[in-house]
Amino acid sequence: MPDGDFLGGFAKGLKVIEAFGENTPKLAISDVAKAAGLDRATARRCLLTLSQLGYADYDGKFFALTPKILRLGHAYLSATPLPQLVQPCLDKLSAEVGQSASVSVLDATEIVYVARASQRRVMSINLMPGSRLPAYCASMGRVLLAALGEEDARTILNQTMLKPFTPHTKTEISVLMKELTVVRLQGFAIIDQELELGLCSIAVPLTNGRGKIIAALNIGAPAASVPAGEMAGRYLKPLQAVAAALRPILY
Repeated sequence: MPDGDFLGGFAKGLKVIEAFGENTPKLAISDVAKAAGLDRATARRCLLTLSQLGYADYDGKFFALTPKILRLGHAYLSATPLPQLVQPCLDKLSAEVGQSASVSVLDATEIVYVARASQRRVMSINLMPGSRLPAYCASMGRVLLAALGEEDARTILNQTMLKPFTPHTKTEISVLMKELTVVRLQGFAIIDQELELGLCSIAVPLTNGRGKIIAALNIGAPAASVPAGEMAGRYLKPLQAVAAALRPILY
């Protein structure tokens, strides 16, 4: 991109928005500056601009995003047909197997949920469209990373903060690359309590009519009732059937 086409101020504003998260709902100017990699004066101007436009609240010490910020995420969800296309199939699949089912896409080092049908709450966090999880230790993330090819997948893993969420989490890049090779060969991924203790999941790719993998589909289940070794036997065929049914209408 030519330098004249890049809006540095806009990019800094986006970094400021991204500084807020589930664990950082309220931030001081210095906190935002550190998280966004900006000087304090720039962070302050960005925050005050967001506040003036109604995207943030300011109590004199801390800033917090307002519900208006949801317009930005809703613009994507409403503009892409993927959630509307997959939701009926997700609802049917979830009812059929008695477990929660989800569809997500890859965004840099994370997966973003675009549709979900929930039977019961298996994870401690409440997943919904827009929720994010690290790709390296999620079944849908492994499927989507495997679809990239070795070089691109390794690049993303190198950019990821690989931390153990449980004693079972794989965090070594060499081990994860071997896992991705297995996923490519078998066409699905299974996670055994790597993201959260007590949770197992299985995912398959969603391919469009041109053969391009555009998303991933998964089923999550309590490890106590469905151990990882039984996931493929119970849920692989239903997942593959939904993927096959969706393929002609995805683009």
